Amino acid sequence: MSISLRPASLFVAGLMGLAGVAAAAAASHGSDPRLMAGASAMCLAHAPALVALHAAWPSMRTAPLAALLLILGTALFAGDLVFRHSAGHGLFPMAAPTGGVIMMAGWLAVALGAFLPNRNA
Repeated sequence: MSISLRPASLFVAGLMGLAGVAAAAAASHGSDPRLMAGASAMCLAHAPALVALHAAWPSMRTAPLAALLLILGTALFAGDLVFRHSAGHGLFPMAAPTGGVIMMAGWLAVALGAFLPNRNA
């Protein structure tokens, strides 16, 4: 799983950065920028984290799990905000908070990586 997830995480980081800039632009042109600005902030905060995880992949045992959780959590959280902005309602009840909890789990996986030796080391 981690062999194909590594390049995918870098690809998603690029798309997430793109989405973050696009959401920032949308926020600056809309009547109520809060939802799009929040989506932009989440994407632009987590895209560089994914780039860093991609770089640390060989030496960080928890990088695949952390990347997967950050990707899923950010997509769910930001996606819910964008959907609320565009459609007037969220993806499903508690979508953004669920995405937030998943992102927090991803950051916990990053933190745990400091204490779990790499299998290859």
